Amino acid sequence: MAVAETQLYAKVSNKHRSKSPSALLESLLAKGFPAHIAQKALAATGQKTIEDAAKWLHSHCNDPSLDDPIPQEYALYLCPTGCLYNRLQEFWKESKRQCGKNRAHEIFPHVTLCDFFTCEDQKVGLLYDTLKQIVHSFSQRFPPTLSLSLHSSTSYLGFFIGDSHANILKEFAVAFSSEASALADCHVKPCLKQLHLTLAHKFCPHHQKTLEQLAKCINPGETCQWVAALYSRDMRFVHYQTLRALFQYKPQNIDELMINAGDFVYVDPTHQSDVSEGWVIGTSHRTGCRGFLPENYTERANESDTWVKHREYAFIPASKFFTQTANDPDVKLNGEVHNPVMSRSVTNVLSLQNATLRRGVLVVRHGERVDQVFGKSWLQQCLTADGKYYRADLNFPSTLPKRKDSVKHFEHDPPLSCCGIFQSRLIGEALLDQEVAVSYVYSSPALRCIQTAQHVLQGLKLDQKVKIRVEPGLFEWTKWDASKVIPNFMTLTELTEASYKIDTSYRGNVPLSSLVPSESYEEYVSRSSAVIKQIVTACPSKGKGVILIVGHGSSLASFTRPLIGLPARDSSDFAQAVRKIPSLGMCFCEELKEENKWQMVNPPVKTLTHGANAAFNWRNGITED
Repeated sequence: MAVAETQLYAKVSNKHRSKSPSALLESLLAKGFPAHIAQKALAATGQKTIEDAAKWLHSHCNDPSLDDPIPQEYALYLCPTGCLYNRLQEFWKESKRQCGKNRAHEIFPHVTLCDFFTCEDQKVGLLYDTLKQIVHSFSQRFPPTLSLSLHSSTSYLGFFIGDSHANILKEFAVAFSSEASALADCHVKPCLKQLHLTLAHKFCPHHQKTLEQLAKCINPGETCQWVAALYSRDMRFVHYQTLRALFQYKPQNIDELMINAGDFVYVDPTHQSDVSEGWVIGTSHRTGCRGFLPENYTERANESDTWVKHREYAFIPASKFFTQTANDPDVKLNGEVHNPVMSRSVTNVLSLQNATLRRGVLVVRHGERVDQVFGKSWLQQCLTADGKYYRADLNFPSTLPKRKDSVKHFEHDPPLSCCGIFQSRLIGEALLDQEVAVSYVYSSPALRCIQTAQHVLQGLKLDQKVKIRVEPGLFEWTKWDASKVIPNFMTLTELTEASYKIDTSYRGNVPLSSLVPSESYEEYVSRSSAVIKQIVTACPSKGKGVILIVGHGSSLASFTRPLIGLPARDSSDFAQAVRKIPSLGMCFCEELKEENKWQMVNPPVKTLTHGANAAFNWRNGITED
């Protein structure tokens, strides 16, 4: 048993258990569940319905920690609802789109009143009663509108609550803390420092101005119904990463984890060093079981996605506390509230602000290449004794483009696999669905990149309108090329004769002859920075078209970071990041012309994820014993 879990056991093992179960508990006891397990299920589901608790118990029937007496952790937040909540949610969405995810996106808009504390499962109901009573007693003193002033620094942006109003909230937190500590026998610590509502935290300093502009679209005086909300989380996974399953995965081995689409999985980053590449080991939030799962079946989730909201009570005058009126359609009879449906007004304001966005640069890695599937000796698998190409597997291309020199040059300049062609066309179709207007296409001279660009254009239905500009300066870091020589690429004439839509009038910024084998990292960074700036300068900035750049895994960082003003990564960090970039991985930058800068935002289409499909011989295991 881990030391941390042993300490948790020591805190709770000698606690006295309640002898007055609730109606929900009595229903579970009547079904034959032990008291401590039934109480655990109720605490884990917010003590809402017998159906929720029973479903939790069914899902956790194989949970090895089901009998462990480890309680939940609870926190008390002041949360906005109504118009202000809508504005804040729209800020959350737009700030993430324009500046990427920061620490504030992990949790919903809130003001922390009492930070996380533990409470025994059988005493959680006392917290509800205490909270309802304290909210009721403070409703007459609660200000109609909280005084909120915007505060900004290089790593924090948020609203500070004015002193007079903050003092009332601190008194409320102290009152709840004292009462809860006495009744529920738990240590609750009220927040007595500067009370604040965080908008952004731990973001890149160069995003500060953009975030401030977005925050100024929020009117802190908007209509708002504030509620005191009690949340809980599983204290065992506080420092873990939370992943969300994108697809169902059925275990192939006994040590693998069954997941359904939408499941949450807790992953300890410190325990992944010995795990095979592409896999993680984690614990399912839904079942409590632990095992291996493919990392590309998941995406990063927010920290609060697995939290449980137990109760929330609105600060409303006592005369209205038990009466729902037409002016308060979202308030329940007991003072609890629903989250209202989001409006789109701030989005409309932000869309006006985004009218200054002029151009986009979409950097895409090429599709799946044949040697990625069949290894470096792929060509030997496809050549007859007299040197003619044939299709040895359906994932090999049906034919190879004609070239004047030896077909063996394809060994160092491999084409896409058939799956790579499909991937590329699928991305083009997705861009078409999102009405992405591609005006210019630049490609590395590598055949796999040119083919990717061609099939993306076909998916966009632009293959007869937009031609591909072959730019040698977009080729990958030559130190990584296994041949230790610059590949003998197909000429523009050969590509055109092979029906690729090439702009033969284009002359590259970097001559092919200037590429040298095993260039230093500094040389590669300098080349990439110069090329992307030359490309952007060469494309007219009057329209709103997208510049599509098809390159390599290294292209995503080496072309976007200089564009948005970030320095190059350390070479070792750069190599680690590139290894994680899949086929058709992409980054998207938008130009803020009035500010004379570029910013990275979410790509216009979703990621493409799929599993491996191994070679199969029907004789093995079917007819042979």
